Amino acid sequence: MNTTETKLIQEKISGYRKELFSLIQRLIQIRSYSGEEQEIVEFILSKMREYGFDEAFADGLGNAVGRIGNGPVKILFDAHIDTVKVTEGENWTYPPFEGKIVDGKIYGRGAVDEKPAMAGYLIAGKVLKEMYGNQPLPFTLYAVGSVLEEDCDGYPLLHLIEKEGIRPDYVLLGEPTDLRVYRGQRGRMEVEIATHGKSAHGAHNQQGINAIYKMAKIVSEIEQLDANLQPVEPLGKGSITVSDISSKAPSLCSVPDYCRIHIDRRLTVGETQELVVQQLQEIAQKLGIKANIWIPMYRGKSWKGTEFEQDAYFPTWILEEEHPLVQAALDSAA
Repeated sequence: MNTTETKLIQEKISGYRKELFSLIQRLIQIRSYSGEEQEIVEFILSKMREYGFDEAFADGLGNAVGRIGNGPVKILFDAHIDTVKVTEGENWTYPPFEGKIVDGKIYGRGAVDEKPAMAGYLIAGKVLKEMYGNQPLPFTLYAVGSVLEEDCDGYPLLHLIEKEGIRPDYVLLGEPTDLRVYRGQRGRMEVEIATHGKSAHGAHNQQGINAIYKMAKIVSEIEQLDANLQPVEPLGKGSITVSDISSKAPSLCSVPDYCRIHIDRRLTVGETQELVVQQLQEIAQKLGIKANIWIPMYRGKSWKGTEFEQDAYFPTWILEEEHPLVQAALDSAA
């Protein structure tokens, strides 16, 4: 693409600013909690067809998929279109699904993460079709509104690759970055730990073994582990957080014989699931506590009724600065 073409594309896109803002507003107004994205998928597909995309369909999981061109280089633009739920609606300055614009800012659930990216992809597709129509292109562009991402991170695109046969050469993610080019992302995984004890009546608690007390020692060590994790450039420091705890006992008047914690672990460069499990095993061994440690399986169902499962492990990824995709992104953002 030459300089003249690039300038023309930029001018055309600038001419659609009001339409872009209107699209963002409409996407915010459509409530799209994870697993409940049917309405927003149908809206996106209708816009893809209106803008002349060569193909627009919902895949087997329910992702909105639009295609432009049929060239050998496959490029995928992804924006997840689901959001977490609103549980504190009364605390919002403006209603979360109104998409209200005030002083040049738009407010609502998904206004940052990440419905504007989807709107941008739609306008980009519209401009491409207006400029090139059905002319052969050197690339195939897929614009994807992925579902269920808030619940299961990378699974929507894994489904697209493994189940739908769409294997892109390059991927652009629309996650919010304050308009800076990010070339990597920390990984995420979940871990569960269980300790066992011996139940006894609360009046004779010395006869029991309290599983919570065992777990309390492990939790304290996990807090210290988090403080000691070292940053690795360019992604910085990983983290580990105990995010849930539960216990079981015959009654509230007895010693609990079971305790379980759920852990959220963010992974920087060089950290893997094997390393994380080893770190936790070493904590239990140091304390002399027998503990079961495992990575849970995430199971879910999409708005289409498609059931799926995946280990709750989403690896760290990073591209080198010299990677052609990074350089192309930097050039485009300049």
